[in-house]
This record gives sequence, structure tokens and C-alpha cells, in this order.
Amino acid sequence: MEQVKVDLEKIVDEWLATDYLREDELFVIGCSTSEVAGKKIGTAGTEDIAAHIFRELNRLKQEVNIQLAFQCCEHLNRALVVEQNAAKTFGLDEVTVIPVPEAGGSMASFAYKHMEEPVVVESLGAKAHAGLDIGETMIAMHLKPVVVPLRFSKKYIGEARIGLARTRPKLIGGERAVYQDT
Repeated sequence: MEQVKVDLEKIVDEWLATDYLREDELFVIGCSTSEVAGKKIGTAGTEDIAAHIFRELNRLKQEVNIQLAFQCCEHLNRALVVEQNAAKTFGLDEVTVIPVPEAGGSMASFAYKHMEEPVVVESLGAKAHAGLDIGETMIAMHLKPVVVPLRFSKKYIGEARIGLARTRPKLIGGERAVYQDT
């Protein structure tokens, strides 16, 4: 568990050292706590691991003032737990379900229990600006186009491989287009 804490702290510190995150943007998290523990996804989830992940990501939220969206597992069709004000701000469709470790996953279940005013939304509608995928849970469907993969010094949280991404506006116009404001 100590290694998980160290890994998370390092990753959050690296996010904070970038200029990729801006106030009031959506940050999506997909997480298999089973994978973090070194087990097959969906087989050994634990809210103890989720608690450490939530704590560090909440630090990121507080320091940058972003909105977190925790992806549920496939049993809830990858719905997401967000704060009620984020659902309103981004026009997200709320659904009626409460994630539990067996249907939703330990991370989403923990987030639902510990957010201030949690709601579950069906989808982000590809509106997330950045994200962290812990254990290959497939968060790309929630990210805005165009997704840019990031390379941080940490490649794992515990035993789970991670993927990090941000988005950027589309480049349009072809070879004659100008993209830099000179």
C-alpha cells in the first residue's frame, strides 16, 4: 500500500507541474483497484486502495479546481460519478443507480460515498479535457477530440499500468492554415 501512495503522489505532482489542466475542466479517472493490487481486473477490488487514489486525486482537484469524473465498470456501462454541479455545468444526463463494488467498481463506489453531492451520469459526451486510466479501463470514450497521450515518469500505480492523456483543440484548415498567433 505504501508504494501505491508514493506512486500516486508522484503522478499528481507531475500533473501539477504541467500546464495541461485548467480550472473548471473535466478530468476523468478509470480505475481497476484489482489491477493496482496485482490481480485480474474485476476480481479483487478494494475500497482501501480506492481511498488512497481518491485522496490524491482530490488534492489535484483542490489545487487546480478541476471537476473529477470517476468511471464505473462495464456492469454500469462505464457511467460516471461526478459532483451534481459538474453534471449541471456540462449538461450531463443523470441516471438512477448507486455504484457498489460488485456493480460499478470499488473506485466509483468509494467516490460516490465520499463526494459532496455525487450523481451518476450516463456519459460525459466526450467532454473530458484530460484523464488518468489505471489498469487499462478504457477512458478514451470520455475524452474530447483530439487526445494527446502523455508520458510521465511513473508507468504504474502499484501493479496497474497507467495511461495519461490530455486533449487539445482540433487543427483545421490544411497546409495553408496558420496555427501560431504571431
